[in-house]
Amino acid sequence: MPSLTWLTRDEDLKRAAAVPYRLLEADPALSHGDPTAGNMLIQGDNLDALKALLPYYKGRVKCIYIDPPYNTRSAISIFYDDNLEHSQWLGIIYPRLMILKELLSDDGLIFIQIDDHEQAYLTVVMDEVFGRSNRLNTISVKMSEATGVKMSHVTKRLPKMKEAILVYKNGGSPKISPISIPLNEWNEEYKEIIEGLSIDEVSELKDLLRQESANESDVERANFIVSKASVRSLSQVRKELELDDESFQRYRWDNAWRIVQAVGAGSIKSAAIKNRVESQPISSVLSARKKLYIFKTNFNEESRDPRIRFIFADFYLTYNPGDFWTDIKTTGGVGQEGGVEFPNGKKPEQLIRRIINLCTAKGDLVLDSFLGSGTTAAVAQKMARRYIGIEMGDHALTHCVPRLRNVVEGEQSGVSEIENWNGGGGFQFFRLGDPIFDESGRIRSGIKFPALAAHVWFSETGISYRGLADSPFLGTHGTRGFALLYNGILGDKSVSGGNVLTGALLTSIRAAAGHDGPLTIYGEMSRIGDARLKAAGVTFKQTPYDVKAR
Repeated sequence: MPSLTWLTRDEDLKRAAAVPYRLLEADPALSHGDPTAGNMLIQGDNLDALKALLPYYKGRVKCIYIDPPYNTRSAISIFYDDNLEHSQWLGIIYPRLMILKELLSDDGLIFIQIDDHEQAYLTVVMDEVFGRSNRLNTISVKMSEATGVKMSHVTKRLPKMKEAILVYKNGGSPKISPISIPLNEWNEEYKEIIEGLSIDEVSELKDLLRQESANESDVERANFIVSKASVRSLSQVRKELELDDESFQRYRWDNAWRIVQAVGAGSIKSAAIKNRVESQPISSVLSARKKLYIFKTNFNEESRDPRIRFIFADFYLTYNPGDFWTDIKTTGGVGQEGGVEFPNGKKPEQLIRRIINLCTAKGDLVLDSFLGSGTTAAVAQKMARRYIGIEMGDHALTHCVPRLRNVVEGEQSGVSEIENWNGGGGFQFFRLGDPIFDESGRIRSGIKFPALAAHVWFSETGISYRGLADSPFLGTHGTRGFALLYNGILGDKSVSGGNVLTGALLTSIRAAAGHDGPLTIYGEMSRIGDARLKAAGVTFKQTPYDVKAR
């Protein structure tokens, strides 16, 4: 597979591994609302912050959206220095992508918004990091209107109208929800109406039609439902009701649930001839692929492809824009969303809402490591998702904190109305603290038990730690258990703080955990001999020497 070469490539590929694990220190004064909501706002370099998250969130993030600097050789706003050489830009993005890949769940998706300056390079890098087979789409998003001063420069180069969003999976099979956008105009082909059925009966019929695999009992049920139905033309209904143009338009949209058009028979013609119920205007039939259809009973058998198969208007009065998004407003009121100013760099909440809707459900975790003005975090909370947002510099305080406080208080801009958002929840504010390990890889003094427990677990299992870290036994992975004796976790006030493994302590750990299988224990030293440890199925590792900084 092709790969990029740049001046500092060898160093940049090792950079993620070289970044030290650092503590995340909460600041209650800048946090807001419910601290148990599961939302994090982190101030600091995102490479350090992402590395700090690994022991806790590896493989747990369902959706990542990032909007990194575009390297346009001009500042995109007063907050970002976007004037980077290609090598510098690649040196920034590559190690961050490596850690983002580890954080993303197997069934998650990553979305990266970029423009033409680095899109080609970014695509090659993403192919290298995530695998070309995991590239799903390159979405084109309309980002400006063809008006004003922009159009006066068309003699020099074509004006920028769009940006790209690269979409990659992480090796699994993520389920992508379809996008449904209402059509602005009525499709005149829908010109017949089914009468005689309640909305509940029509809803049940539609459920039968939507099935991937139907059977003969479904045909019987569908025939029973439509036996009470009749079909009339909309023009006849309009004449009877004496509807003017405006009233008729409203009538059609209001009744789209029972308005239909007849389309070609396709592969069901012969089955329809054989199975139609002559005593009723609508019949149902199974196709060769076990799909259920309803069709007009009275049709011309001599026609090669008669228009007989009914489809409902409300199935098709929306459209899926695919990978070409022109319908989201990116100008005008977007600059005022969230109550903070972020010139030129702010993305519309509707755009982030669509992305989050594509691949997440309520309670899923969303991450943005280039948080900007806080849009991704704000939308995630309004949509009842959890979030992690990372921003460096003062505007983490001047923009992100105020905006997310406004969200907790129920601000009504952006997608608040469509999500019925009235406030609630909360977030914790974190800063990057000291590294857990010093330059020689030893544990720094003062590191608390939960932090080291997460790193021991992550180092041994390669997965994020989800335990409470309130006892020496950390949990089991497969058949093996893991325990840590450190920092007085047993409440021992002696010099060693209960960090020395003894026979009695081993017995109590096993009894408390209910685990009699293989066991790895970290501690300052062991007073149990090697032969006895082996017989007991215990592997002892000494802190700090055997704790790896990974």
